[in-house]
Amino acid sequence: MKANAHNRKLNRYVLNDQIVCTGFLSFKDAEECAQEKGGILVEVSFKDGNDNPQITDEAGLIEKKLHFYVYAGDEYKFIHSSDPGFRKYADELQKIKASNDKDSPEEKYISNAEIEISEDPIIVLKNDHFQSVTSRERSKYLKHAKVYEIGISLPKS
Repeated sequence: MKANAHNRKLNRYVLNDQIVCTGFLSFKDAEECAQEKGGILVEVSFKDGNDNPQITDEAGLIEKKLHFYVYAGDEYKFIHSSDPGFRKYADELQKIKASNDKDSPEEKYISNAEIEISEDPIIVLKNDHFQSVTSRERSKYLKHAKVYEIGISLPKS
């Protein structure tokens, strides 16, 4: 595994005659890495609760310039930490947790370490109600989700 521009380890998969790397924090990050390494952008899917990637174009990540998308049925919505609405939901979850925990006023305004420290967190909603917080990696195994990530394809050396 190699680290990208944000010093994050990338996932490396060997598929037939190519090496595919995923785990980029943004579409731009993947574009820059592809240019640096002489690779091409690809969309990678993880389906059926496994970690076996397939190259696809089902979610249209390249056209939409997205780096990550999850589909687990119409009732579920996965909000990635880089999505514009994430902060709003994270703030609401902190308020709910503080209220439930009966924290002191000082503690209510200290950020929730679980949300802040969790690597690449994703908020899962079911029918627009909070379901859970998970990671990008664990989302592959939840709710029969189809996980799509931007990746780069490099020739095998």
